[in-house]
Amino acid sequence: MKNFTQMEGEFNLNIQWYPGHMARAKRLLATQLSRVDLVIELCDARLPLSSRNPALDTLVQHKRRVLLLCKADLAETQKTAQWLQYFKNQGIDAMAYDKSPQKTKQAKVLIEKAAQAVIERGQRRGIQKTIRAMVVGVPNVGKSTFINRMYGSSVTKTGDRPGVTRNNQWVKISPYLEVMDSPGMLWPKMNDQRAATRLAYIGTIKDAVYDQQELCVTLLRDLLAAMPEKTIERYRIKNPDAPHYELLDEVCQGRGFLLRGGVNDIDRACAIILDEFREGKVGRLTLEAVPTETVKAQVDTAKALTEANKTEGGIDKTPIEAESTLADAEDASKEAELDG
Repeated sequence: MKNFTQMEGEFNLNIQWYPGHMARAKRLLATQLSRVDLVIELCDARLPLSSRNPALDTLVQHKRRVLLLCKADLAETQKTAQWLQYFKNQGIDAMAYDKSPQKTKQAKVLIEKAAQAVIERGQRRGIQKTIRAMVVGVPNVGKSTFINRMYGSSVTKTGDRPGVTRNNQWVKISPYLEVMDSPGMLWPKMNDQRAATRLAYIGTIKDAVYDQQELCVTLLRDLLAAMPEKTIERYRIKNPDAPHYELLDEVCQGRGFLLRGGVNDIDRACAIILDEFREGKVGRLTLEAVPTETVKAQVDTAKALTEANKTEGGIDKTPIEAESTLADAEDASKEAELDG
């Protein structure tokens, strides 16, 4: 698979979305923070940096925080591992998360570990402390789904579109753990339009606020650059070099999205393209790479580990495992250079 790249300059989508309920949610979140012991932040594993609200760093800076990279089954496994190492280097407890029962159990363990200091403080006072955690993240990242999985049944409202959750809701997961669902929050001004476009790809931004045809052409160009064979096969594209909107015509003709009289059904094509990408039907894909300087540091560490194993017979990894780590890190470095 080639590295994912953004076709810059083809369209100026000028995506902005900050409805009134998000401003209210931010104010409410700030007032509720004093009541919580822990913050559980969810981001999208396909977009681990751009799907994190930068305002949260200021809002929750004095609270213990864990980070879940959701929908990890839709992202590239190797790149998710690189992002987890990136966050670990920043002192953030993070894990890859999907809807599997095993991952839900692992998330509970991570949350309990993060809250251990609060639990022990209560035990010293003879109190069995109930941990109160706030679940935060951008719209449609999977907060309500995560809480339902933790609870074991549907207790919060979910949907495949942003803006479903409008109010804060407390849910008792166990006798000693309560979590609060919160509305998805973006930030008032999206200066990075590449990030905004990618957020639109994954369904974080309401479809009605941008030109769907422009977004779909840009997405198709990106998919053709990252995974040409799978994209051409999926949409039966005969001419992948077709200019601009003609690429949507290719999809309509290839997949048979036609109206009466053989007219191309562009609206249906756009809806299918977005839905299939968001469901991972085209293939697993991570939309952004770990910052280049971080990857280079990982390469240096891997090289040092390899040399240590060669000269001293390291105990943490065998020489074969160390060489494999080095190869993965060097591949990541090359990808990061291309993505930059």
